[in-house]
Formats: sequence, C-alpha cells, structure tokens
Amino acid sequence: MTGSELRDLLVRDLAKSHGGGTARWRKIVGGVKVYSRDTHAHCNWDIRPAGAIHEVAIVERSIDAIRARYPFVDQG
Repeated sequence: MTGSELRDLLVRDLAKSHGGGTARWRKIVGGVKVYSRDTHAHCNWDIRPAGAIHEVAIVERSIDAIRARYPFVDQG
C-alpha cells in the first residue's frame, strides 16, 4: 500500500462511518508523510489532520485503527 492509497482508504472509511463527502474529509485529513523504515521501525507514516476539534478527534481515532492494520506504507 502507498501513502496515497492509505489516504484514500481513510477518507472512504470516514465518509462511510461519519457521513459527509469525501472532499470534505480529504481536506481535513491532509497529506500522508512517509518516512524511511530505517529511522521509523514501528510505523513509517504520519498524518496531521486539520479542522474542528471534533473532526480531528474522529480522524485520529480512525488513524489509530488503520495504523494497526497498515503500520508501513510505500512512498507514493
């Protein structure tokens, strides 16, 4: 899985479970930063959501669930 595929998965999951359009969630989620596995041994990606406090909290809970399934992604 690539970083962009992970973002798409997260956005689809958020729209399905919390309503709203994918464009709205894509804006809140922002981008996926992918790091080297050499320096990040447990998880090599990060997302910094931006939006209202309750929206960020929703995204962060979803990120935790997805990180458990996909701790590593490829650049892209």
